Amino acid sequence: QVQLVESGGGLVQAGGSLRLSCAASGRTFSSFAMAWFRQAPGKERELVAVISRNGGSTYYTDSVKGRFTVSRDNAKNTVYLQMNSLKLEDTAVYYCAGDVGSRGIYYTPRVEYEYDYWGQGTQVTVSS
Repeated sequence: QVQLVESGGGLVQAGGSLRLSCAASGRTFSSFAMAWFRQAPGKERELVAVISRNGGSTYYTDSVKGRFTVSRDNAKNTVYLQMNSLKLEDTAVYYCAGDVGSRGIYYTPRVEYEYDYWGQGTQVTVSS
């Protein structure tokens, strides 16, 4: 079965940077669109970024545009989230998720229930 494992979270000062990684098992990684979600205490889980199967297109929520970059290396079965200029409000548990494309490979899934596989999450804490 497909497993996703996040790493790279931790404590960082505001204005600093972190790079999250999500490693996938199996040989079907390139067939998945991949996303990063985050959830802060008392808030709904929100979409942060999406990357297409070949990495050719990306989507970002408005609050992270210009600061975060999602990328993938299909040869390594890994997706990344580079986070720069971190703010206090970026504090959350970050999750990676994969979509097998049940709704078509040209459909961009943007809500939780449209994703088929999930990692356990990694905590990102931004301090002042």
